[in-house]
Amino acid sequence: MTQRAATTAVGQIPAVVLRPVRAHHAFEACVEQLATAIRLGAWARGELLPPERELAARLQVSRATLREAIAALRAAGMVRTRRGRGGGTEVTSSPTVPNDDPDQAGAILGAGPLPGQPPRTDQLLDTLVYRRIVEPGACEYAASLTLAPAQRELLAASLAEVEGAGDPAEHRQADARLHLALAGVTGSAAITSAVTHVQADLHTMLCAIPSLPVNIDHSTDQHRSIVRAVLAGNPARARRAMERHCDDTAALLRGFLG
Repeated sequence: MTQRAATTAVGQIPAVVLRPVRAHHAFEACVEQLATAIRLGAWARGELLPPERELAARLQVSRATLREAIAALRAAGMVRTRRGRGGGTEVTSSPTVPNDDPDQAGAILGAGPLPGQPPRTDQLLDTLVYRRIVEPGACEYAASLTLAPAQRELLAASLAEVEGAGDPAEHRQADARLHLALAGVTGSAAITSAVTHVQADLHTMLCAIPSLPVNIDHSTDQHRSIVRAVLAGNPARARRAMERHCDDTAALLRGFLG
């Protein structure tokens, strides 16, 4: 039953994450959305991306632009294309493993900033402030809605996936998918886009620090409280639960990253 629930959650997340791109810079926007979706586990390793026609329609780009974006992902080693019957574009990149070597944190966080820009770590940590505003509000609003059965199933399945994650890398992606699901049930494209960008930065930071079993257990308990509050239709409790979760994650990251 857990496996079926997890599959349901994974299968619905791409529809939450992928949004129509702007006419200008369509190629770059396609690459960003698809790469972010893969990094956050919208498709598991070995899974095929949706057909070109479906992806192009969802992103509202030409199939030629989509092919160029997929070629860029292929060059980066994130996907490969198989020809013939049963072929398609397959995800090849493995989930990012949280870092257990503090000396490597700088390499994971990326190169230094351009002249005149704040350090990359400062930019990422600023995301935590933005997150503290966006995600609690999203949960509060989600809890105020009358959710459809499919939306309730998505939240329950996403939580089951977090609870059943077998290793830190699986947990990291399941965690991100749950947050994307919570944003998705609001029905707001703007909120979903904001949370997707927050989770992408958060993913980078969490993969730069050690995986801590105590923190994972604590985080899972908090996720249960958040989902239960949303499903119970209790906006105030949902907001408080997400605020506590955001505060604890921020404290951990600031402790390790400064």
